[in-house]
Amino acid sequence: MGETIRFGISIDDGLLERFDRLVTEKGYVNRSEAIRDLIRDALVEQTWEDGNEETVGTVTLVYDHHVHDLADRLTAIQHDHHDRIISTLHVHLDHHNCLEVLIVRGKASQIKAIADSLIGVKGVKHGKLVMTTTGRELG
Repeated sequence: MGETIRFGISIDDGLLERFDRLVTEKGYVNRSEAIRDLIRDALVEQTWEDGNEETVGTVTLVYDHHVHDLADRLTAIQHDHHDRIISTLHVHLDHHNCLEVLIVRGKASQIKAIADSLIGVKGVKHGKLVMTTTGRELG
């Protein structure tokens, strides 16, 4: 971690009041930590937009396992990308519905393509890709 630099910013009082409420609601110790978190989030998003950096993320799927061939199709896609899928978690939510969470790692463009192929399978009720970072570039 590098040297801590202090700097000032100008901000509208109404916006600052809203930000202070957010700081309190989220449980940050102070404004500085909240601002650092916002900066990190923007940098992670930029890494994903670039598409070529090593990234990690999760793909969350909810589906009805009674839909004909759906589980087999999802498994086939996962096997096609076994080198990018680090781990999976499968939970039976009720008699019909399953939740599956996949941890994926690779270039952002590859991970987006894997997530899109899984989420787009007919019968998936809901899917979401959550992007994050390996943390290396954030220091």
